[in-house]
Amino acid sequence: MALSVDIQKQLGSFCLQVRFEAGDERLALLGASGCGKSVTLRCVAGILTPDEGRVVLDGVTLFDSAAKIDLPPQRRKVGYLFQQYALFPNMTVAQNIAAAVRDRSAREETVSRLVRRFRLEGVSRQKPGQLSGGQQQRAALARILASEPRTLLLDEPFSALDSYLKYQLELELMETLDQFSGTVLWVSHDRGEVFRSCQRVCVIDRGQSCPVQDLSQLFHNPGTESAARLSGCKNFAGAVPQGERIFLPEWNLTLDWARPVPEGIIRMGVRAHFVHIAEPGEQNAFPCQVTRVVEDVFNTVVILRPEGAVPGAPPLRMELDKMAWRALPARERITVSIEPRDILLFEE
Repeated sequence: MALSVDIQKQLGSFCLQVRFEAGDERLALLGASGCGKSVTLRCVAGILTPDEGRVVLDGVTLFDSAAKIDLPPQRRKVGYLFQQYALFPNMTVAQNIAAAVRDRSAREETVSRLVRRFRLEGVSRQKPGQLSGGQQQRAALARILASEPRTLLLDEPFSALDSYLKYQLELELMETLDQFSGTVLWVSHDRGEVFRSCQRVCVIDRGQSCPVQDLSQLFHNPGTESAARLSGCKNFAGAVPQGERIFLPEWNLTLDWARPVPEGIIRMGVRAHFVHIAEPGEQNAFPCQVTRVVEDVFNTVVILRPEGAVPGAPPLRMELDKMAWRALPARERITVSIEPRDILLFEE
């Protein structure tokens, strides 16, 4: 199966322009809150109508503005898992699942099979208000699969759950998705969730989609500063190309990039865990003043100010193992280094 989306939608002053294709895979739509991820899902599902464009699923046109095709949601065979699950509150779990079965002759067998598959035997006669968050999610997934969808749309499926329950349900959801042969669109703003759950990612920034890329590419070569921020990069500064080096005016610092810097580069980024304590004679080493130390759960976050930085310069964040930080003989002024391969460059 394959899903092709190329749509535009104007909502007040917000303009959505997204374009991507996905096969039998889990494709993440990653972006900050309000960037248009959920609007995209609603357009694919038929809940919202795009102003222009096309949506094609497995060769079937769901929407085409030029051809005036706009299939209603019930004919699209799209399963949509809403953030709050959207179970019918006045129906039991079994009745919720049964409501989605198209073949009436197979309704009883389908409900029984899905109740067993999602371990809902003990709550099948209860209503959604009597269920835990995990039970509600399993019931919602069972109802979706009862309709035999060709694609699944997951709208931040763990946003309403605490961290422990989220971990448990994430494992359960992955088992379910491993048995699904179609396209899964997974909306999230959590990069960790995306890295654990999806094969590829499409970053959406202020309504505009970026080209689909592998997760490794998003991490090592995100392409834009917004994509780098979404992938977890925390350090950014202005940059001026100087042959195979870059000058960082705010930090009054020059770093080797070890290859020609492309024209048009104006920003640089580096991930906090790639900033490290410098060895003697190491490339791109520079002294810093420690301005703050924050003890995180598993590591130490050190906020640095490069010596010579101009007033108002952005801080430099370093994350390292707790024991490595405590082993340092001096912790007020330290010399750190950034390897050329770990420097990210951006045109804008």
